[in-house]
Amino acid sequence: MSVDVVLPCLDEAEALPWVLGRMPDGWRAVVVDNGSSDGSAEIARALGAHVVEEPRRGFGAACHAGLRAATAEIVCFMDCDGSLDPAELHRVVDPVAAGEADLVLARRRPTARGAWPLHARLANLELARRLRARTGAPLHDLGPMRAARRERLLALGLGDRRSGYPLEMVLAASAAGLRITEAEVGYRPRAGRSKVTGTLRGTRQAIADMRAVLAAPPPTLLVIAKEPVPGRVKTRLTPARTPEQAASLAEAALADTLATLDTVPAGERVLVLDGRPGPWLPSGWRVVPQVEGGLDVRLAAAFARARRDVPAFLVGMDTPQISGELVASPLSPAARRGVDAWFGPAADGGFWALGLARPELAASLLPGVPMSTDRTGEVLLSRMEAAGLRVRHLPELTDVDTAETADQVAFLIPGSRFGALWSALPVVSR
Repeated sequence: MSVDVVLPCLDEAEALPWVLGRMPDGWRAVVVDNGSSDGSAEIARALGAHVVEEPRRGFGAACHAGLRAATAEIVCFMDCDGSLDPAELHRVVDPVAAGEADLVLARRRPTARGAWPLHARLANLELARRLRARTGAPLHDLGPMRAARRERLLALGLGDRRSGYPLEMVLAASAAGLRITEAEVGYRPRAGRSKVTGTLRGTRQAIADMRAVLAAPPPTLLVIAKEPVPGRVKTRLTPARTPEQAASLAEAALADTLATLDTVPAGERVLVLDGRPGPWLPSGWRVVPQVEGGLDVRLAAAFARARRDVPAFLVGMDTPQISGELVASPLSPAARRGVDAWFGPAADGGFWALGLARPELAASLLPGVPMSTDRTGEVLLSRMEAAGLRVRHLPELTDVDTAETADQVAFLIPGSRFGALWSALPVVSR
């Protein structure tokens, strides 16, 4: 079992030797220096830690930089101020390693008078109460020690870079269907003064950050697709592949897409389907039929299935190479501020993703847009800009349409259902 321990660090020279000296054998300490002026980074290096420099100030910025720098399967987060004992990290790691939970938070138990100031403890109790009500998870503490699998955390697309990061992680994990629990650990008096609850400014900023996270409900995820029936899907893959093979590839692409979106925080997942669902459909998806009409009309109707008071984000079944982080990051509470729409261009001139902060706008934006042309994306984008929408542009992706584009996409995701199947199927004709 490989474990990296992320230690956000701002002027912790006093505590670092004790903290690093009690790290479990074989686990790597990733100290993220967030602008220390007391030599913390040099001390950490001398003690054998892997040091990452994160110049952007903020607890969330340091934590996320450590997450991205980590390479182990399981990642822990822990304050490195001496208030938590690294020897107890196994309490949050063991349930994750055993497959019993996906995210484990430490429930702190003070070991000495003054370890946990009353005002901070009361605020934490109220926050934990709200978390239980929102997520249903049995939480009593938003503990700064926690553990999860790295890939599951990256797929959450966490966007807060200040004090809201720990709260966002829990809410996003719940919205992505992760199993969340807690484990008791001791809580000692910290070395030095807290940068958050130790100052009035820090306390106010933490409250503001957490309120912003709590006020942003998770989005609706929409997938528009056809039932993978031979002769009805991926017809441009023939004659390189038979109609039956093309349908199997379409099914694999759809299954990959749905599985990826299962890892993304969402209030609801809706499959807008032409046909009937099959064994490729995971649980938790609401299936609704497509309406009659052209693709422009069907896309607009898909957005009409979403809640009007939360953003809706739609993708098709032609881009199985999407990742959870690619979708989740621009939809995080911090990233969506000031954004009215999300536009993901496709290499063929269309689009692989469309998101709307107000889903009802689809009724005026989409009807009449020429579909399946090399100007589809251009026309839609010009309509959004003419409507005064602030559009966030996403990376360009290649749709799976032809044998050539299937080759390109399969090369990017060889371990996926689609990639493995494309490589395994024999070529009929080119």
